[in-house]
Amino acid sequence: MTDSELTQAELFDVFSNARRRRTVQYLKRNGGTCDLAPLVEQVAAWENETSPEDVTRTQRRRVYISLYQTHLPMLEDHGIVDWNPDDHIIELLPSEDLFEPYLDRRLEDQRSWHRIYASVTSLGVVGLAVSWLSIGPLSTAIAPAVALVVCATVLLVALAQHVARRPDVGRSLGSAGR
Repeated sequence: MTDSELTQAELFDVFSNARRRRTVQYLKRNGGTCDLAPLVEQVAAWENETSPEDVTRTQRRRVYISLYQTHLPMLEDHGIVDWNPDDHIIELLPSEDLFEPYLDRRLEDQRSWHRIYASVTSLGVVGLAVSWLSIGPLSTAIAPAVALVVCATVLLVALAQHVARRPDVGRSLGSAGR
C-alpha cells in the first residue's frame, strides 16, 4: 500500500498511537533513516520525560518489544516506513509531509504547565487564607488586590500556554499585519 492510497481514517488509525507518531517524528528529525537502538532510547526518553542516557533497561525493553512486534510492522504495512527486522534499519518513505498533521510537535520542548498552574493555585489559596483569617489590618485591605493579581496571573499563564501550544498563531498574527 502506498501513502497516496491511505485514507484519512487509516492515517488516524496508524497515528492514534503515540509510539508510532514518535517513531515517524524521530525519523524525520534524523534524515529519514535510523537504527532501531537509538530510536528505542529516544522514544523511551520521551515517554518517561527524561534524557536518552537516563532511560532504564526496563523502559528501553518495553519500548523495543512494542516497536519490534507491533508498531514498526504496522507502519511498514501502511507504506510509511521500510523496516528490515534483520538489520534493524528503519527508513521513512517519501512524502512525509502527508503525515505532518498527525505528528506530535515539539516533543522535547514541552513545558510542564501543570506545575505552573499548581503554583498559581497555591498562591491563590495562600492569598485567600490570609484574607479569611484577617491576619493584621492590612490583609483585609489587600484581599481584593491579591484576588485580582491571582486572576490576572492565571489569565496570563493560560494565554502563554495557548500560544506555546499553537506556534502557528504567532506566525499568522505576524503575517496578518503585512
